[in-house]
Amino acid sequence: MATVIGGVIAWVIAFDDPLGGEPRQIVKIQQVPAEAPTKTRADAERKEEPKGDQRTITIIDGNTGTRREIVISDPKQSAPQRNTAPNQPASEPKSEPTSAIPPADKRLIEPTKHGSIPKIGPDGARALEVYASPIPVTAASADSLIAIVITGLGVSTSGTKDAIAKLPAAVTLGFVPYGSELTDWVTKARSTGHEVLLQVPMEPLDYPDNDPGPQTLTANATTAQNIDRLHFFLSRAQGYVGVANLMGARLTANEDAMAAILAETGKRGLLFLDDGTSPRSVSQRAAQKAKSPFLRSDVVIDARTEWADIDAALVKLEAIAAERGVAIASASALPVTVERIARWAKTLDARGIRLVPVSVAFQRRAKQS
Repeated sequence: MATVIGGVIAWVIAFDDPLGGEPRQIVKIQQVPAEAPTKTRADAERKEEPKGDQRTITIIDGNTGTRREIVISDPKQSAPQRNTAPNQPASEPKSEPTSAIPPADKRLIEPTKHGSIPKIGPDGARALEVYASPIPVTAASADSLIAIVITGLGVSTSGTKDAIAKLPAAVTLGFVPYGSELTDWVTKARSTGHEVLLQVPMEPLDYPDNDPGPQTLTANATTAQNIDRLHFFLSRAQGYVGVANLMGARLTANEDAMAAILAETGKRGLLFLDDGTSPRSVSQRAAQKAKSPFLRSDVVIDARTEWADIDAALVKLEAIAAERGVAIASASALPVTVERIARWAKTLDARGIRLVPVSVAFQRRAKQS
């Protein structure tokens, strides 16, 4: 027994193989140098005959040998050539983001620590009328009027472009105040005939877990704090006819806080639009107390975002307009919402319905009251 055990120990010491019993295969590894890619005649011609304002560099992938040539233009030669025909205009430069405020009516400007904000002019001129859409509305007194506001613009570039380009000019556009290109978007919207509202972030029910952003107006803030924050947002751009809430279910349920805010917007010649998303809102009573220009949305068009639900909301909107003479709706800039509204708007004339900016809807409501 001792001899056997000793033999096993000697075998392990002399021939220990941790992979003993595992299948093995011995292969020979050879390093084969990669062949240089063959130059074609076209490649040679391109390299031998470079243009005066261009350089060509060749990139070869070290793993695959793939050859790729890139032509780099001389930046000094990127401008239009001198021999361009005199009547042929050069390409227009692309729009660049800018923080400059576009020219505004000087009568309606008040300087503050935050920047320029709207005010009522010495002659009584208000932003609500001065910045209204220049597109004339040919609506008879018997016609039903509908105003639609698309909110949440200025954040998504594609969504904002689509809303400006695809929707009728009578649709009012509401912009979030945080976008770096806010001034450009407002200018583009107004240049195509759209009226503009500026959305003001307000405290929702689950704030601060759901936070609209910096400087949000809150129910617990003092009146002075909320007015200061309002001035901050009003200074972000110029050219809007009024403001609308961004979220705000908790704040719009506080009548005293809203009355102070609406007194300030009215004092500055601005319309306030309640987007109708909160059933607890008392902003209408607050507006009556403050005697300020006010509208509340009757329908939230895409509260449910299926296209069939959006179409049903538009039918409901028509019924309200037929009953009351004027109806107001809000909606987001979802692609399906923009598409359904654009399609629906083409059918209105045949039914004696006029799509109008919010300023016109406000005028009709004011006459009714």
